[in-house]
Amino acid sequence: MISLHLHKKDILDLKLQINKGEFIALSGKSGSGKTTLLRILSGLEESNSKIEVDGKIWQDGLKKTPIQQREIGFVFQDYALFENMSVLKNLLYVSNDKELAQHLLSLTALTQLADRLPHTLSGGQKQRVALCRALMRRPKILLLDEALSALDPTMRKMLQDEIIKLHKEFDLTTIMVSHDPSEIYRMASRVVVLEDGKIIKEGSPKEVFLQTSGSAKFSFSGEILEIIKVDVINIAIIAIGQQIVEIVVSDAEIKNLSIGQQVNISTKAFSPILNF
Repeated sequence: MISLHLHKKDILDLKLQINKGEFIALSGKSGSGKTTLLRILSGLEESNSKIEVDGKIWQDGLKKTPIQQREIGFVFQDYALFENMSVLKNLLYVSNDKELAQHLLSLTALTQLADRLPHTLSGGQKQRVALCRALMRRPKILLLDEALSALDPTMRKMLQDEIIKLHKEFDLTTIMVSHDPSEIYRMASRVVVLEDGKIIKEGSPKEVFLQTSGSAKFSFSGEILEIIKVDVINIAIIAIGQQIVEIVVSDAEIKNLSIGQQVNISTKAFSPILNF
């Protein structure tokens, strides 16, 4: 259990409880306090807060546990790798646990790149190295600060799957900052929406993002996130830009649909039509 009572004047003022093993997504506009929350939790930023993790006080007011004693792995958007060290040495710099390093490289399909220098890697490969390095201390908590936002959609989806796999295998509690509803829907168990340093909404991704109002004609492109059966009808959950919508689909349509597929959605009044 993580208990947070965070306060930084004019920036952040909130209380949040996070259960062990949860995958939390922080959402909200730029400047709402998402990254500040992560930095205070990790000890990188000063604040007058109270942080308790599994019964241990990490911070009480201005008195706090040093960063190196907090069981946290942090992955940034900019990788922050040592450019003069190979992939393997980047991991071993954190902890000289060769068995764990090899295991992480295997899990993320980086074994063949172990002796390569960071400047020879693609963005996706660099981010996988950064993710592995964050897990080398076997942290209890993994923090992801828009870690996938600079990647192309294909690589982004692949790393989303890898992060979920690592989250489960290492029994992590993960807190992720993201602006992408489809990414949040795919990965998170709970969404916390911030505005002006305060929590204004929280719940499951579906509860927070699903919008089903309006009767105007429209036609949009979207990505299928999930296909579910509810009683006798089929429902496709689709990400359209910054929104997630539900569309009822027929048994005939569902045969041609799959998760991750791009579709066009058009409607006239209350009769939506899926084109694929």
